Amino acid sequence: MSLKYAEERIKEALKLAGGNQARARKQIITWAFEDARLLQALTKHHLTGIAAYHIERVASGRAAKPKNAAPRPQKVQARKDDDFGMEILKAVANSDSAVFGLEGYTAPRKKGQASQQHIDAIRQMAARSKNKPPQK
Repeated sequence: MSLKYAEERIKEALKLAGGNQARARKQIITWAFEDARLLQALTKHHLTGIAAYHIERVASGRAAKPKNAAPRPQKVQARKDDDFGMEILKAVANSDSAVFGLEGYTAPRKKGQASQQHIDAIRQMAARSKNKPPQK
């Protein structure tokens, strides 16, 4: 019943918003603050994930960390096979983790001089394209 109630309210919000999904989303959020039944219907299936996220955040100490504080160094410990999955999840959730493909990224260097071999190759290609008749 609760999912049906949420769907009815969503249809109502879409109708009020003229089909605009962004405005309908704002309306649903406003209603959810006032209507506990709607809030429960919307979050029921996601509650275990929400709770797990917040429990991990508090247990890891990220919840109490001030925004200006420098990241604390992590202790190096012998890893158990059981902890491997949790370490991957923490690395993904960590805001300081490396971005794939940018691990060793440094600022681009200044443009250097092209080699004479490169210049000659470009000139040869340009000369060949001038000698070819235009294609139709």
